[in-house]
Amino acid sequence: MAAEVSQLLLAVIQGIANGATNDDLTKALPDIEPATRVEALNILLQQGGIEILKKGEKLVYRARDPEKKSALPKDADNEEKVVYGIVEEGGNKGIWIRDIRMKSNLNMIQLNKILKNLETKKLIKAVKSVNASKKKVYMLYNLEPDLSITGGAWYQDQDFEVEFVDVLNQQCLRFLQMKRDGAEKKREGPLAFKQMSCCTVNEVHKFISDLGISKVNLAEADLETILKTVVYDGNAERVRLQDGSFVYRAVNSPLAPTGLVQMPCGICPVIKNCSNCGDVTAITCEYMRDWLD
Repeated sequence: MAAEVSQLLLAVIQGIANGATNDDLTKALPDIEPATRVEALNILLQQGGIEILKKGEKLVYRARDPEKKSALPKDADNEEKVVYGIVEEGGNKGIWIRDIRMKSNLNMIQLNKILKNLETKKLIKAVKSVNASKKKVYMLYNLEPDLSITGGAWYQDQDFEVEFVDVLNQQCLRFLQMKRDGAEKKREGPLAFKQMSCCTVNEVHKFISDLGISKVNLAEADLETILKTVVYDGNAERVRLQDGSFVYRAVNSPLAPTGLVQMPCGICPVIKNCSNCGDVTAITCEYMRDWLD
């Protein structure tokens, strides 16, 4: 009897995308006794046909993807299934414990115990986020954290690797300048010079990889981020090709600004109040004195 009812319940649950509550099941199958319904739901849970979530005070039953197998053992209790399902929804960006508590409606003591059990079984893991070093997000054990969580190659133990980025910036610029110098020596004309001095991200990636200065594997996207910083520094330009891709080439650094342009008066926020006397005057201005020295 329960096996037959389980198939009827599954059909109802599959028809409700966001999941069916006990009220939905009672309304759809009013003739089914509560005890039989519970027994049938347990069969579906054991078979992996549905998953159980908690929204507020209500349990919600949702059909599982038949091709998606759960790593949860069959003897897991309902609370563990609820928490595991919530963590699973967080994907590789994870989910804060506060959000898990709100969605599961479990108290902190009970929730911490469940999370620890799931971590011990290597079903989920806690990952520190670069956005909040004192907080952790939870995700499934076999997932690789999103770059927004780890910070990618530029972070180590939640600390931004300033020196590493500076070294990569210098080496990328050196490669672009080497390419430009090589093009200048060939003297093939301005158009050919421009084409020969351009570098693809792939070429820069190979150069950095061959140097062996990185302890982590850098993707081409990582190197393109560094190349953009070279462009922002005014040492290179980014050229768009007809196929939509981009190449990079070193440019001559602009001339150093003249002394007059460097004087502090140009960026002084109170220059309108400056005069030969009073509180704001060039005679007593410490910035002017430092500039003259």
